[in-house]
Amino acid sequence: MSTRLPIEEHTRRPWRIHEITRDFEVEDVWVFRTPGAGPDDFPVMLDALRASGGLDNNPMLVELLFEVRWKLGALFGWDKPGEGVGARIPSLLDRLPLDLRQDSAGAPVPGTPFTQVYELPDEVAMELGNKTVHAIAHFSWVQSDAGEYQLQMAVLVKPNGLFGQLYMAGIKPFRYLIVYPAMTRKWEQAWRNRAVTSVRE
Repeated sequence: MSTRLPIEEHTRRPWRIHEITRDFEVEDVWVFRTPGAGPDDFPVMLDALRASGGLDNNPMLVELLFEVRWKLGALFGWDKPGEGVGARIPSLLDRLPLDLRQDSAGAPVPGTPFTQVYELPDEVAMELGNKTVHAIAHFSWVQSDAGEYQLQMAVLVKPNGLFGQLYMAGIKPFRYLIVYPAMTRKWEQAWRNRAVTSVRE
């Protein structure tokens, strides 16, 4: 099962994301179990996530929540192109140091509303923006106290004023009670499926 971690579990590690997100708040930090994973298996986990559909192909209740969110966004104009990254919101790509600039930067991330910022052997950063918030999804590969390697996810946000703060507070119960548990089941199963396939190969 995934576990919610203290914010310090993200901020104390020397991730490159810290260099370009000093004005963001760390909203959530979660770890997902990947039994049997080794230090070089981060790309394997990323492939497993992509094969599982990313944020798509979810249980019906999660799909319903996303559908409601997109309909509200269309109704109130939250997701109009003029409100997104590169328009109202400057992209993190503009802050990247030269050694983090990659050909894949800015590309859509399949199965998600995010675009790629950078990908390294032990961390990946993606961003999205709309009228409510500028959000970063940061995935990293960490070693637990027991010596196991696991997927860690941090969500960093910059709310758009009071409206964005109220929006984040309003969706928090749905994230914790519905979205994250479903994501946990799906992603940890994706790792198990990938691991079984790898053994057979």
